Amino acid sequence: MSSSTIESLVPTITDEQRSERLTQAGAFWASHIEADKKNAQVTYLVKGFGEGSVASRITAGKHEFFIDEPAGLAGDDVAASPVEIALGALIACQIVVYRLYAQGLGIQIDTIEAKAEGDLDVQGLFGFDDTVRPGFGAIRLNIHVIGPESQARYEELHAAVDAHCPVLDLFANATPVKVELTSN
Repeated sequence: MSSSTIESLVPTITDEQRSERLTQAGAFWASHIEADKKNAQVTYLVKGFGEGSVASRITAGKHEFFIDEPAGLAGDDVAASPVEIALGALIACQIVVYRLYAQGLGIQIDTIEAKAEGDLDVQGLFGFDDTVRPGFGAIRLNIHVIGPESQARYEELHAAVDAHCPVLDLFANATPVKVELTSN
């Protein structure tokens, strides 16, 4: 799907509409969890299927997208790589949680932009040096907000987001993962 096609799917909303949606979401989850703490447990299911050289067709709910590698990593370069998607997930989660907590704390954000850079040593990926981890060795995340608030208020927001962003938590803390291989 081209960028212009995707952009046409994202509705333009006003600040008031965003505020109302964030408030409604917070109120829904608060009452849903208050009724039964078990309601806080959410399971996500994503499936992947091998395509082309090393690409994957990913299905997440009603959404489908592709992940590939550049030619230098045996890919056809038809989509972003897994590590780029991971950085994109981090940025997207940060933007969501910034907006959520800005709403809750009464902090105005006029615009928000994020950039993530990750350093990866391919020696770990290819098994050339087992002392090098195959994942990112470092990630630099830059969040740029524009609005009328003081720097102190945005720092308060930043602390709340860092404490509650699910994807940042995935990167910052070990998450138990159980891998099961089945065949035939």
